[in-house]
Amino acid sequence: MEDFSSIQRRASRIKLLLMDCDGVLTDGQVWILENGDDQKTFNVRDGLGLALLHRAGIKSGVISGRTSSALDRRAGDTRMEFVRQGREDKLNAFEEVLALAGRKDAEVAYVGDDLVDIPLMKRVEFAIAVADAVPETKSHAHYVTNARGGKGAIREVVEIILKAQGRWDDQLARYLK
Repeated sequence: MEDFSSIQRRASRIKLLLMDCDGVLTDGQVWILENGDDQKTFNVRDGLGLALLHRAGIKSGVISGRTSSALDRRAGDTRMEFVRQGREDKLNAFEEVLALAGRKDAEVAYVGDDLVDIPLMKRVEFAIAVADAVPETKSHAHYVTNARGGKGAIREVVEIILKAQGRWDDQLARYLK
């Protein structure tokens, strides 16, 4: 993990926040229902964090190896622009998103928790692992969150990015009127 000033420098350059779903937006548990669908829980603070990020002009998205209608709904509710599901080849999905977003690796942050996330973490400007990520993933992170996956880790990342870019106080002001 890097020192605070390095993390601030990296976060100040971010224009696109990408993340895994299971273990990052959720706690990693998947409930399989009788009808074959799944059920997951998402953190409301992460949701508000994504809303603040979007209001500040930074886009977001998910690249997940699994396919889930629960993620479709959550991504829609939080207005994530880029959602790639059922993608075992996350690098290919990453390239698609970069092309659509018109961004370069140096403008992207990625949050992961497991081995499949490491190739993306090695590419981006700001690689983040959640607190309960596997050790190998943490070793490739510039920053490891204090919060666990599904327990506010994305909100923590959003705050770091917005504060580094001098945009946090503007977002906070609407709630302090």
